[in-house]
Amino acid sequence: MKHKHIKIHFIIFVTIIFLSSCSPIPEKNLIEEIAPVTFWSIQKGEEEDYRMSTLIPPLVKEKKRLLTVQVDLLKEGMQGFNLKYYRELKVGQLRMLLISDEIAKEGIRPLIDTILTDPDISKRLYVAIVKGDFDEYINSQLAAQKDLDYYLYRMFKHYEGQGKLTVVNLHQFMKMLHSPANSPVVPVFEASGGNFQYQGTGIFKNDKLIETTNNMEEQIYQLIGNDHFLKYFPIRDLSFVLGHVTANVNWYMDKTYSELKLTVQLNGRLDEIAREQNVLTQDGLSTFETEIELYLEEQTTNFLKKLQENKVDPFQLRTYTLRPFSKPLNKEEWSNRWEQMEVTVDYDLNIQPLTDIKTD
Repeated sequence: MKHKHIKIHFIIFVTIIFLSSCSPIPEKNLIEEIAPVTFWSIQKGEEEDYRMSTLIPPLVKEKKRLLTVQVDLLKEGMQGFNLKYYRELKVGQLRMLLISDEIAKEGIRPLIDTILTDPDISKRLYVAIVKGDFDEYINSQLAAQKDLDYYLYRMFKHYEGQGKLTVVNLHQFMKMLHSPANSPVVPVFEASGGNFQYQGTGIFKNDKLIETTNNMEEQIYQLIGNDHFLKYFPIRDLSFVLGHVTANVNWYMDKTYSELKLTVQLNGRLDEIAREQNVLTQDGLSTFETEIELYLEEQTTNFLKKLQENKVDPFQLRTYTLRPFSKPLNKEEWSNRWEQMEVTVDYDLNIQPLTDIKTD
């Protein structure tokens, strides 16, 4: 009978252990002892492969400072952070992964694969490429803006899905990377002195950054490849600004995959014009619209040709090779076809003028 009671007590003890934790040796992490990580900045190291930085403490009301380690491996960097800071840093609260353009040009797959294998990583982890010294920018702004890390996170969250700039999370990037249909894209920022400014969309070939859109290319990309809407569309070469621009985009690819035609119906209003232009009559407005259409056709054609030369496909055009009862071209076949394809672009613009126009 005594042995029976001992056995029952042992079973109850083991059950309590497993109910309280997955391990018989639970982690002693009190809430006040855990400091969530907001971002990792990964740049080229001096002697080691990487220079990793994060801002501490992310939430606790203490004076913030930048924590930096020189490492060969990412997990080594995580260990290095914890050896330098009295609170344990948890990757479960990691929200931003900021990678230098130098590393991005060499390839970021090893970094991404390492982070994705961590079961604690959140699905909402934004990825961005940074030109310049991000650590220098953070140090210069700590006194002026103590919650800078949270501000940056809120910026990504605010613009996500709005189409004003490219916002990509880690899982979206990996999905694009492993898809033969398109090339991954990531936002590119420049850290210079006290400024952290959006530069454009970084276009990847496999896992390497090979191209960043300029100002006009970025607006074209947002219009025809992302959200199809721009609140403001300034065209400096023609000295005017269109407002509330919407785009109806149609791609056509012939059966031999030798010709691609892009038709874009643009609707917007003329918000500002900084030159002498007669847009008060119907003829004057029509002439102005034609000038804009020709300009946009030229700029878009040049942008698409640049993508062809680099053999990248951020618009997922390979999906248009899907035919009834047949598979789309494989990645290699599409790359060769895309490079040689003849591209034509046609814009049809409908502008609402600043004031009522005169009719003849």
